[in-house]
Amino acid sequence: MKKAFLPFLLHFLFIYSASLAAVVDTVDVYSASMKKTLKTVVIRPDNYGSAELPVVYLLHGYSGNHADWIKKAVGFQKAADQYNVLIVCPDGGFSSWYWDSPVDKQSQYETYISKELVAFVDGKYKTIKDKKGRAITGLSMGGHGALYLAFKHQDVFGAAGSMSGGVDIRPFPNNWDMAKRLGTYAQQPERWEENTVINMLHLLTPNNLAIIIDCGTDDFFFRVNEKLHEQLLYRNIPHDYITRPGAHNWPYWTNAIQFQMLFMSNFFSKK
Repeated sequence: MKKAFLPFLLHFLFIYSASLAAVVDTVDVYSASMKKTLKTVVIRPDNYGSAELPVVYLLHGYSGNHADWIKKAVGFQKAADQYNVLIVCPDGGFSSWYWDSPVDKQSQYETYISKELVAFVDGKYKTIKDKKGRAITGLSMGGHGALYLAFKHQDVFGAAGSMSGGVDIRPFPNNWDMAKRLGTYAQQPERWEENTVINMLHLLTPNNLAIIIDCGTDDFFFRVNEKLHEQLLYRNIPHDYITRPGAHNWPYWTNAIQFQMLFMSNFFSKK
């Protein structure tokens, strides 16, 4: 009797779990600041529609696009069901670094993400329209972008994270097309100094932004993340800091996103 029941039970649980699957949409979002339409992946939990939900904005890295997280971190979208949140993966351009570029008018991604996209998501979906219900994180270029945008827009985002983030751009003046967005470090040093995350800690209002930083010890950005952690400690700015063996790759980020989502869920759950 018990042996016959077990396969039935396992089959039922499989069908039940399969029915509780996050819904992945790809939508078009128009940017008035850049006068172009961009793709965005929106992941909705299975029970979407019953209440207003918090939103996690999840940014891709250099040379990526809106579909990176879905294609390269297969299965991570189950976090939408697990934590009952919306996950929004925008297209941040090939090499925008999520700045409003003073050089390239087609690269105004600070305005796009922090204003235009947030307004679109809040208008189209049932969201908590307050910083208490918004978080932002990302990998590499997107880790820089998430902290950069959250530091500058603490009225928009209540929590921010970074995975393997380029949190100090100055040691890499010739890399990843950054000079195309800011001008060269030699010619425009003030832009590089003002637009690197590690130099923006003065913008932080105490206890106004929940912060989590994660970087592998084999990552080429490990040292700059260590220095950011030290500067946050020096300024008594609360934050979570995670390091473990790992490099600058998708196996690391597929693991890291689990910690980020738990951190964001705990933030959303605070009264």
